[in-house]
Amino acid sequence: MQAIQKRIDDAKQKILDFIFGSAKDTAIRLLLLILLGSFILSASIFIYVAFYYSYMPAVTHTRPVHLQFQPCEPHNGVCSFPSAHVVLTKRQQLLTFGQKYRIYLTLDMPESPKNKDLAGMFMVCLSMRDKDANLMSHSCRAAMLHYKSELLLTIKTLLFSPFLIFGPTEEKQGVVVELFSDYEEDSLKPATDAYVEIQSRNAEIYASQLHIHAHFTGLRYLMFQWPIISATIGISSNLFFLGIICALSYFHLTRSKEDFEEMTDSDLFQGDLDELYDEDNEEDADERAKKKAKEIEDEKTNTSASDFDDQPLKGKIEE
Repeated sequence: MQAIQKRIDDAKQKILDFIFGSAKDTAIRLLLLILLGSFILSASIFIYVAFYYSYMPAVTHTRPVHLQFQPCEPHNGVCSFPSAHVVLTKRQQLLTFGQKYRIYLTLDMPESPKNKDLAGMFMVCLSMRDKDANLMSHSCRAAMLHYKSELLLTIKTLLFSPFLIFGPTEEKQGVVVELFSDYEEDSLKPATDAYVEIQSRNAEIYASQLHIHAHFTGLRYLMFQWPIISATIGISSNLFFLGIICALSYFHLTRSKEDFEEMTDSDLFQGDLDELYDEDNEEDADERAKKKAKEIEDEKTNTSASDFDDQPLKGKIEE
């Protein structure tokens, strides 16, 4: 009965060890899998974000334009065309090579009698130069205020008179002059400065700004217009390739471990065979030595017996 009870206890202990041991291994593997998945997901997001900020240029660059002119000394007025030097960047370059840009100038012009009396249109010119002041590109475009009749101006003034009195709105127009529609940066001599000139001495301008807007096409257009879809596809692709790399690495390591274990087992088996062979040789050598010693002893015994038998015979012959 005691032997049976002992066997039952041993079987229970083995079952418990198997259950708890397998549960522990499963928990460790699950934890490692979660850590590996988190690492792969973080790496995928980081790779996509790094690619996005390195591949996608800034959408818009805006620089204020401070116009200057030569005043007339004897009388008040403008004796030269208003112009401005705009520093785009103090670094090597501002714009991305191979990317097309739309460059336009915005002018805030009051609806003053002097601006209304302008003889039609006026010219706005822009020159792009590199850091050595070499001319890279030049463009001139015509601009003018939008026409409004006296009746329309009167109605607008009456309707917006409270806002005009208290200051939220002003009697001005925003004139947008597109100077470059497809400007592309030169890779050898990037533009770092812009020179603006208003070719009219009678134009009155509140403020002006130079805008450089990127015109995206292809992959950049998709990434800019649909950022969530692009991010989902990009991160999923990174997850797929990183998962394949990790799986191949895991299989390679496990395969190498199995080969090493097989090699070790074969070496151990070969070592055991060599030891057995050496032991057999030693046993054979011992047996041969014992057999040889036994033969020598038998020969000595036989020799002594023959000598003992020959002595009485020899005595009889002598007698």
